[in-house]
Amino acid sequence: MKRLFAIIAGDPISINTEIIAKIWKNSSSNQKKYIIIGNYKIFENQLKKNKIKVKLNNLDSNFKNLDFKKLNILNIPTKLNLKKIDKNLIKNYIRNSVNLANKLSKNKIISGFINCPIDKRNLDFKLTGLTEYLASINKINGKEAMFLYGDKFSVSPITTHIPLNKVNQSITKDKIIDKIKTINLYYKKFFKIKPTIVVLGLNPHNNEFSKFSKETKVILPAVNHLKKIGIKLDGPFPADTILLNKKKFNIIVGMYHDQVLPIFKAIHGFNAVNITFGLDYLRMSPDHGTAAKLIYKNKGNTSSLKKCINLFNSINAKI
Repeated sequence: MKRLFAIIAGDPISINTEIIAKIWKNSSSNQKKYIIIGNYKIFENQLKKNKIKVKLNNLDSNFKNLDFKKLNILNIPTKLNLKKIDKNLIKNYIRNSVNLANKLSKNKIISGFINCPIDKRNLDFKLTGLTEYLASINKINGKEAMFLYGDKFSVSPITTHIPLNKVNQSITKDKIIDKIKTINLYYKKFFKIKPTIVVLGLNPHNNEFSKFSKETKVILPAVNHLKKIGIKLDGPFPADTILLNKKKFNIIVGMYHDQVLPIFKAIHGFNAVNITFGLDYLRMSPDHGTAAKLIYKNKGNTSSLKKCINLFNSINAKI
């Protein structure tokens, strides 16, 4: 079952069930080699409310009744009742789903997973996000990288889901070096290309490379070290003109989340995939939110999850 992977149904207050079912229904038989990790009854009830007809299979824990003519649901037990929302039950349900997917991936029962969107208010990980949680439970803290893949270029922030007033103190030479080593290694592993990376500064106009700037003291020494060990990169460049830079690149590495994500999303829209680099299995997620206001309206956009599934299958066939 090397090529088998899982899709975590994710946040139950979302369009996730709708878009999973629509994609599965419109896929060819050879594109359906995945299972869903989530609550069978919630999935079934949400499909009924959306009037989407898909045959479901309540998959047993040893996978003996796996049936790719049906959408296989590996059930996560929960007392959650969506008519009366209990935030603690939602958090436990999401945590249990992620933990099971991680366990199955670590044990090589599945090759990895895609997690559908989760409202961060429903994360109970006492960390800033799912990327950080997976790094923590897999004991790779600081070696992981949040990577946003797009057809035109990709981006990765050195710091992820932290307040802006904590970014400066969080950026160190070692952190930049470790993150970019991970990005370079996993990009080559997944895409079979040695990437060209451009690195952004932290301050407007790189603080003109003043003597005590972050660019001069931390970022430039990290870039120079990485060049010496054979990584193809350049920088730091000012963030405001990076897309006007005529230098060809595969990846932009920024210093913080909202330095690189806005330009990336403006160019790629829904055709983007979030990948966690550093794990010993493949983990992705579509690059959009839960769209809770659209639940049961049958208006969910399937393009990002479809992109995820296609990319997962493509990489999975290579590694």
